[in-house]
Amino acid sequence: MPTAVLTDHERAAVQAYLRLLQTVRAAFDGPPDGRRPPVVPPAALAEAEQALAAAGLAGNEEEFFRLLHSWCPEPRGHLG
Repeated sequence: MPTAVLTDHERAAVQAYLRLLQTVRAAFDGPPDGRRPPVVPPAALAEAEQALAAAGLAGNEEEFFRLLHSWCPEPRGHLG
């Protein structure tokens, strides 16, 4: 399967998304705590949003996930 050649901004967006995904997984992998929901640090969300905007992908999830899948096919399978 050929892999996509990403621009620096696209690569940064994919990497920020993967870091965000790992952060979310870590937040939910802890022991259940009925007192408060898992928290994802706002900085992780902001980094992903900024990287998507810099790559021109903000609001274009279909294109972003196409890039993500072509560059790193494994995470998509874990999303759904």
